[in-house]
Amino acid sequence: MSEPLSTDPYKGVRDFYPADWARMEAMFTRIRETLALWGYEEYNASPLERSELYEAKTSEEIVNEQTYTFIDRGDRSVTLRPEMTPTLARMVAAKRRELSYSLRWFSIGNRFRYERPQKGRLREFYQTDIDLIGLPEGEADIEVVRLAATILKSFGATEKDFVIRMNSRPLLNAACAAAGLSGESVRQYLRLLDKKSKMPPEAFAAASSTISATDPLSLIEDSSSAPEVALEKQRLLDRITTLAERGVSNVVFDTSITRGFDYYTGMVFEVYDTNIENPRALFGGGRYDGLVALFGGDPIPAVGFALGDVTLADFLDTHALVPDTSGGRPQIYLGTPVPSDIPAAQTFADTLRKEGARVFVNLTPRGLGDQIKDAVKRSIPFFAAYGANEAASQTVRVKTLATGEEVSLSASDIPARVRAGN
Repeated sequence: MSEPLSTDPYKGVRDFYPADWARMEAMFTRIRETLALWGYEEYNASPLERSELYEAKTSEEIVNEQTYTFIDRGDRSVTLRPEMTPTLARMVAAKRRELSYSLRWFSIGNRFRYERPQKGRLREFYQTDIDLIGLPEGEADIEVVRLAATILKSFGATEKDFVIRMNSRPLLNAACAAAGLSGESVRQYLRLLDKKSKMPPEAFAAASSTISATDPLSLIEDSSSAPEVALEKQRLLDRITTLAERGVSNVVFDTSITRGFDYYTGMVFEVYDTNIENPRALFGGGRYDGLVALFGGDPIPAVGFALGDVTLADFLDTHALVPDTSGGRPQIYLGTPVPSDIPAAQTFADTLRKEGARVFVNLTPRGLGDQIKDAVKRSIPFFAAYGANEAASQTVRVKTLATGEEVSLSASDIPARVRAGN
């Protein structure tokens, strides 16, 4: 006899039982509601893409080490999407002359990266990608950063709970040029800088010295001898000042922020938890003006960010801000004294559902005592038995399971009662 199949999911992915998915949906619902207030529209696409889409502009590390790539039956190289931005750029390029700019789009879906599972990182995760397309740097960048802060605040966070660390790719490029770097040496330095926070200072300094005799960061810190560096630095500081004037005062200049993707062309930022129990980046983004042009035609300016479910959940847990997940559970358990009462109970449940009540009907031969225990186990707040007497009188005794309180109600009053007490 063969061994039974394992019940474990694939390493680095999750099963979502109803309570787990309710938590996810509560987060997604809050995000969707916030984005709708700002005029953002939801889009989606298949998680399967041609591999060359990522080979063109995505991080070299992700392409070479973290993608799930395979050859399909048509001998085509296919990749499960590790991120959404290249797909977005492809979709915009496909209908660039039909769309009405500026676009305010967002997408919520699963992404796949083959990396070592650890706190905050899984091989499959859900992510919200939020993008503003068709406007040059300036007000669009301000809106996107304000929106990033607003999403966290919509869960009840304050500016003391997180910090937004901002930098600029033009500033980094100017500093690299002033240090004598060009071409591949610039890319090498930026890839190194992206890993700086995970390296001991002496290790970073040693690695940097093999690329450039002058560390570009030193030219940013003292830009007096590099006019272009000083100009880009002031532009970034002015943006941070503007954000403070617009209500986001927890933005700081951080020279180490670069973002790992090669397609960024302007402002870049990352949001960090300030709680010492969760000292990590939550999410980030920036401006990427050249990505759409990879598909032909003129560049279309774009700026955006992506928010992963794992790091968001860690943040909400750390700050006790997890939203209520009871909105999808049944509100009332309709018990049946005997099995022959089930058809009438189902008909009665239909009348309650038409008024918006979420009703669970017992379909088993168990006694009412066991049905009440079942309702408690399912965390359903109200219980009511519906049999021949209730059908005749159209009056039902509704029990609040948390307190044991019972009240007699007419059928028409039950939906309002369960909504008010749920």
